[in-house]
Amino acid sequence: MNDILRDIPDQIESDRLILRSPQPGDGPIVYSAVCASLETLRAFPASMPWALEEPSVDISEAFCRQSRIDYLARKGLPMLLFLKGSETFIGACGLHNLSWKHQQAHTGYWVHRNWQGQGLITEAVSTICDFAFTQLKLRRISCLADIHNLDSRRVAERAGFQLEGILRNERIAPDGSLRDTALYALIR
Repeated sequence: MNDILRDIPDQIESDRLILRSPQPGDGPIVYSAVCASLETLRAFPASMPWALEEPSVDISEAFCRQSRIDYLARKGLPMLLFLKGSETFIGACGLHNLSWKHQQAHTGYWVHRNWQGQGLITEAVSTICDFAFTQLKLRRISCLADIHNLDSRRVAERAGFQLEGILRNERIAPDGSLRDTALYALIR
């Protein structure tokens, strides 16, 4: 099957969240959340190098539009996270490096600083992984976290991911230091 012909809904739901594909016009809400969360996003620059760039509405809008293109082309399934029953944007989660042939993807996530510690990002990750296994028939989802990013690692663990190993000197931080990465995976 041609990947672009795969029927995938633009949004899925969890108990407390709406996870939906980015749309043109979402740039301002993403920009606002990124600006509010820069300190936490920049804490692990080798994992989130995009956060080092000075944010702007245009950069966020370009991200949303490119993400929408990738979603429609079925190359990746980035999702914006909204509290159910409101327009409140709380972060992002998605399936990246999607390989239909090998039935696998990577997941990544971040949450607005005002919504940290409430289990929302774990709920989002669990929801998208369940969707990936049941609806998309993927067999493996991996997650890479800086070895020192304990919050991100706890999210992966609470979502059922297993630590497969530590990738030594896997990334180079902007200051040139070598960073170790924890490799987690969830399999069907």
